[in-house]
Amino acid sequence: MLKIEALSAGYGQAMVLRDVALEAQAGEITVLMGRNGAGKTTLMKSIMGLVKASGTVTLDGVALTALPPHQVPRHGVGYVPQGRRLFSELTVAQNIEIGLGAAPDARSHGALRAEVLALFPRLAERMDQRAGTLSGGEQQMLATARALCVKPKLLLLDEPTEGLQPSMIEQIRQVMLAMRDKGLAVLLVEQRIDAVLGLADRVFVIENGRNAESFTRSDLAAGEARLRSHLGV
Repeated sequence: MLKIEALSAGYGQAMVLRDVALEAQAGEITVLMGRNGAGKTTLMKSIMGLVKASGTVTLDGVALTALPPHQVPRHGVGYVPQGRRLFSELTVAQNIEIGLGAAPDARSHGALRAEVLALFPRLAERMDQRAGTLSGGEQQMLATARALCVKPKLLLLDEPTEGLQPSMIEQIRQVMLAMRDKGLAVLLVEQRIDAVLGLADRVFVIENGRNAESFTRSDLAAGEARLRSHLGV
C-alpha cells in the first residue's frame, strides 16, 4: 500500500531524514519508533508533502511526492498530526465538515459523517461545542474523526495517545484495530513499548534520521531488548 524509498528530508539546509525506506501494508498496523528528534514527525510530514523531500513516496501506485500537499488527502491519506491541530474556535461539526471537504466524493458526505460519528459517540453529543473546549481525549477523537472523513486507504497517527488517560487510550486503540480490520494501512508513531507489543504488525526504528532496524510481529517479543536499547529505555 505505502512504499517509501530513499527518502531524505529536512528544513532549509538542515537534513533530518537520510535515505529512509519503509513499507506499510493494507490491513496492518505499522509502528514507527525512535528517540526524540530521530525524524519520526518529519517522515509523517514528508508523506503529506509538508516538508521538502527527495526520494519517492507511493500509495497504491500513486506518487504522493509529485502532488501538492492539498491533493494528498484526496488520494486516500488521513493524517492525525502530533498535537491534534484542530480549529479550536470552530465547533465539532465544523471541524468534521472541513475533513469531509477533502473527501473524494461529495455525494458520500452524509454516509461518511454517520460512519465516523458511530465510531465516536461522544462527539455526536458535542457537535455544537467549540473544539478548544473539549477535553484532551475528546480533541484526539475529533482529530482522528476528521482524518477518517477523507475515507483513507492510509491513516497516519503521530503519537495519538500522548498525555491521554488510560480509558481514552483504549478507545483510540480500538479505533486503530477497527481500521486495520477494515483493510486500511495504519502508520503509527508511538513511544510506549508496552502499547506496541500488543498492537503492531511491524515496527520500523529510525536513529539519527536513518533506518536502524525493523521487527515483524513474530519476532517482536524476542527482539524487545534490542528495541528498548534503540529507544534508550
